[in-house]
Amino acid sequence: MKRTVTKHTGVYARLSSAKSHNGKPDICFDIAYKLDGKLIWEKAGWASEGYTARLTSQIRSERLRSIRHSEELPKQRKKAPYFKDVAVKYLAWAEQNKTRNGRDEESRYRNYLSSCFDNKRLNNISSFDLERLKAYLLKDGLAPATVKHVLVIFRQIFNKAILWGIYKGENPIKGVKMPTVQNQRQRFLSYEEADQLLTELLGTSKQLHDMALLSLHCGLRAGEIFSLKGQDMDFENELINISDPKNKQTRKAFMTIAVKEMFFEHMPISPDEYVFKDRNGNKIVAVSRLFQRITEKLGFNEGVTDRRQKITFHSLRHTFASWLALQGEPILTIKELLGHKSLDMTLKYAHLMPDQKRKATLNLEKAFNGRRNGMTVQERI
Repeated sequence: MKRTVTKHTGVYARLSSAKSHNGKPDICFDIAYKLDGKLIWEKAGWASEGYTARLTSQIRSERLRSIRHSEELPKQRKKAPYFKDVAVKYLAWAEQNKTRNGRDEESRYRNYLSSCFDNKRLNNISSFDLERLKAYLLKDGLAPATVKHVLVIFRQIFNKAILWGIYKGENPIKGVKMPTVQNQRQRFLSYEEADQLLTELLGTSKQLHDMALLSLHCGLRAGEIFSLKGQDMDFENELINISDPKNKQTRKAFMTIAVKEMFFEHMPISPDEYVFKDRNGNKIVAVSRLFQRITEKLGFNEGVTDRRQKITFHSLRHTFASWLALQGEPILTIKELLGHKSLDMTLKYAHLMPDQKRKATLNLEKAFNGRRNGMTVQERI
C-alpha cells in the first residue's frame, strides 16, 4: 500500500485494498520521525480501530517529546521472554540447586504449567490466569498441597527471570491466594506398634527394617536415608552427617546403640558408596511398596480415610519427634534434631508437652511462694 501525505506533519495514510470501513477502503495511519539521525517509520493503527490523522499526529508528538527527554520508545523496549524459555533456564538451575536434582520441579512444570503458559510472554500472564489454573487443578482432584507446589514453582520461575535480568515487571502470583493446606500428620506410632512394625519388617526385608529403624531412632527423612554414604558415618563420635537434606542445610544426627550396630553391618567398602542400595546396586529413589503392604497386614490403616491419619514411612520421622515431645525434650532440641528451618514447623509437637507446661507453671508458683514466705509483714504491706 502506497503512503500518501496528510495535512499533519509526519503523518501518512495508506488505503487498504482488502479491508473496508463504513463502506470505503480502510485507512492505515503511519508516523515518521528521526532518531539519532535515522528515519523511523511506525504504524499507528487503522481507521476501523478508531485512529484518525489527528490522533496519529498526537502519537507522533509523544514520540518526539520522549526523544527530547531521553525516554525509552515503545519500539526500543525489549519484548518480554516466553514462559517456556525462562522455564528451561530455571529447570537447569533447579537441577543443580534443588533436592532430587530438580526432578519434582520438572515434573510439576511439565504436567501443570507447560500447556498453560509456555507460549505466553511473561507480561501476558495475569493473576486471573493463575486463579483459573488453581481452580481447575483443585476441581480436577489435586490435593491443595500439590496445587500450592505448582504455584510456588511458577513463582520461582518468575522471580528468577526478574533476578537474572531477563524480565522487568511484577510477578502476577502476588495477586493469587495460595490454597489452604492441612496435611500435617497427626498420628504417630505407639511403642508397641513400632515394635510390631520392626518385627514384621525384619522377617520380610532386613534393609527396609534397618531404614525404618533409622527413621524411628534418628528422625531421618526417606530421601536423607537414601543419600547416606559410607563417608557420612562417624562411629567414633556416634554421629551421622546428613549432607543432602530437604532444606539444603547440613546437620548431624546422633546414633543410638541399635543404629550404630546396624550401620556396622551396612558399611560399604568405599566411603563414596551408598549405605543402602537397590537390587542393582544403585541409589534407592523411593520407599518399597512392601512397607505399605506390611502396614496393611498389621491393620494400622484399616478404616482410616483421612490421609493425615494414615501410617506411611514418613510417619516414622513424625513418631520420632512425637516421642521426644512426650518425654519432655525442649522444643528447640526437637527442631535441631529434625533439621527444621524455622521453629514454626516444630511447634506442631508442642501440644504433646502438657507435663512440661504444667511443670513450668508449678515451678513459677513455687518460686513466688518461696519469695513471698520469706517477706516480712512490712514488705507485704
